[in-house]
Amino acid sequence: MHNTTITLTVIGDSAAFGTGDFDSAGNPRGWGHYLAEVFEGSCNYFNFSRPGAKSKEVVEVQLPRAMETNPDICAVIVGGNDMLRNGFDPKALYENITNTSLELMSRGSEIIMVELHDPGQLLRIPRLLKRVLRRRVDAVNAVYYKVAEELDIILIRTRSIPDVHHPRHWHIDRMHPGPFGHQLLAREMATQLRERGWELSVPEATPQDSQSRYAKIFWLITHATPWFLKRSVDLLPVALVLMAIESIRVLGEVSMGVLRRGYSAVIDQGA
Repeated sequence: MHNTTITLTVIGDSAAFGTGDFDSAGNPRGWGHYLAEVFEGSCNYFNFSRPGAKSKEVVEVQLPRAMETNPDICAVIVGGNDMLRNGFDPKALYENITNTSLELMSRGSEIIMVELHDPGQLLRIPRLLKRVLRRRVDAVNAVYYKVAEELDIILIRTRSIPDVHHPRHWHIDRMHPGPFGHQLLAREMATQLRERGWELSVPEATPQDSQSRYAKIFWLITHATPWFLKRSVDLLPVALVLMAIESIRVLGEVSMGVLRRGYSAVIDQGA
């Protein structure tokens, strides 16, 4: 039902760029690379994503470039960086993703999005910060669910992948898939595309050897520390504020629980 030559285009952030999966020369591959390899006919593959991109950049900068390729299939993977910034606005994210998707669909493109995993199950961070992060992640995913339902878009349910939060699926930073995780995402995408009539096979997924301790330390020094210092100017203050708000919320929930139990005890005694 489709052309023998498929155009697959990817726009978005580092999760679309292929962070966490690099070839021997240091070039990113990611799930887009694996997906492009398994179409029955030839595949023209374009990836305009950029690590650090937010949804505003996707709709204003990356989308016009994607439209020029006339994609048969376009993956729109963005939201994680919106979430990690001060002033995060789910409504703005919804509008940007919706507008991007509608523009692509006007050209007949099939759209793919990917649900965010639960980083709190992988990151060693304070419990309170995990609660704050989970609320942000859930807010982003709520936008994805709404857009996918309204526009009939393919949404990869990352959290439904068996044992998805096993460390072997993830990059050292625990925020991006590792090589095996990218392969699993490509498999999920291929499966759902096949269900919609696209002609492609399901790519293999091969567990990778874990990186050495030296490699992990090297990555932390060269990538994680600079990233943290850059983001701390914007992210750390808002994280502290959100943690304070979360503390008040938790205390309120505990207080209400105590009041309810006390009220129930009085009623029981009266009875």
